Amino acid sequence: MANGKSMTVGEMVALFLAPDTPLRVDAFDGSHFGPQTARLHVRVTSSRAIYQLLAHPNEIGVVRAYVLGDIDVDGISYANPYPVLRGLFSLARYVRRPSAVDAARLVAAVLSHGWRTPDVPQTEGPSKFARIKRGLLPHSERADSETVSFHYDMSNEFYADFLGPSMTYTCAVFEDESMSLEDAQANKLRLILDKLGLKPGERLLDIGCGWGSMVVTAARRGIRALGVTLSKEQAEWANEWIRREGLQDLAEVRVQDYREVPEHDFDGICSIGMMEHVGVKNYQSYFEEMFRLLKPMGRLLNHQITISHDKPDGRPGQDEFLDRYIFPDGDLGAPGFIESCIHDAGFNVVHQENLRQHYALTLHHWCENLDAHWADAVRQVGFERAKVWGLYMAACALNFELDGIQIHQFLAVKPDRVGHPDGKWYPLRPWWRA
Repeated sequence: MANGKSMTVGEMVALFLAPDTPLRVDAFDGSHFGPQTARLHVRVTSSRAIYQLLAHPNEIGVVRAYVLGDIDVDGISYANPYPVLRGLFSLARYVRRPSAVDAARLVAAVLSHGWRTPDVPQTEGPSKFARIKRGLLPHSERADSETVSFHYDMSNEFYADFLGPSMTYTCAVFEDESMSLEDAQANKLRLILDKLGLKPGERLLDIGCGWGSMVVTAARRGIRALGVTLSKEQAEWANEWIRREGLQDLAEVRVQDYREVPEHDFDGICSIGMMEHVGVKNYQSYFEEMFRLLKPMGRLLNHQITISHDKPDGRPGQDEFLDRYIFPDGDLGAPGFIESCIHDAGFNVVHQENLRQHYALTLHHWCENLDAHWADAVRQVGFERAKVWGLYMAACALNFELDGIQIHQFLAVKPDRVGHPDGKWYPLRPWWRA
């Protein structure tokens, strides 16, 4: 880009970063920014990246350019880009806002070459507006079925590449940082069942049961466990697992919306990593449904990702990248709001804890697993989608570490309004091993 109106890519970058920024940018037009000795070397490989960022000057523009290879980083692991993300985050103090005149110069320089509509990665899903235009109102049963399928019905083998043998797609609970992922996932399942305090023969409903790890673990204890999911691939995997273990008399997984479960009077309900799909506006009705399905003195264990602070405008905690590429219609609520919804549904909330650091550790293990099985992951879902998932998990690990998001377990009891002075309702203090 070298005419009267033109500006090199290096000059464009200099509008947004201080001159002493420890970052090297090498561009397709032969221009550069920053010292050759910088630890991070970003390459802008194509003019398409400029049009992406001009069309979407937010995370969507960056993600599209990265996924399509128009922006790259020397030495990056596509399965585990966490070190690069951590390094880029450290540069935040060098970022500056260009003046209105400089911004206009940049736009004019790009448009002097004509406008080119940038490509969209094949892995990107439709926008929220496009889904609504098709009649998929957020969190209607039809919309939930399609969005869950978008996220989960890719390839069970792909998920196995990074989840490992437990096929447990939620935060593990570590006794210390040296604990293996498998042991930490088993520890999480043990903790939840211990909190629920279910005995052999009692009934558990697992809402959003995934590939069945909780259902199988509960059945091994003699608990009668029903799991529901909207993913056909998950249900097939889970029921095959149940058959292999000979637990058909105790365990079952169905493709069924939680709002359609005909049974009731469960002794316990767990919702592990499910609420991210429910929608903040539906939290109250969700917990009211849990209250209806439980018997008096039954227990609810809700385990979900939360945002650290309510957004000032009341919008849910979701960004466009997650909505387009990972969790369509997903959103997050703050822990105080969630606890209020559980309480207002009629429950007694008896315990809650924040496992934020545990999810960061879990995600680091998943990224390491994805890196170790990268070739198979690409075979299962393609290079672009595998690349998206490496970015997603690494970014989430960083976000948990920075306390942008958290994860909470809430334990609640459905009271019977009679009172139990003999202590048979539940013990005076936590009864489980932490």
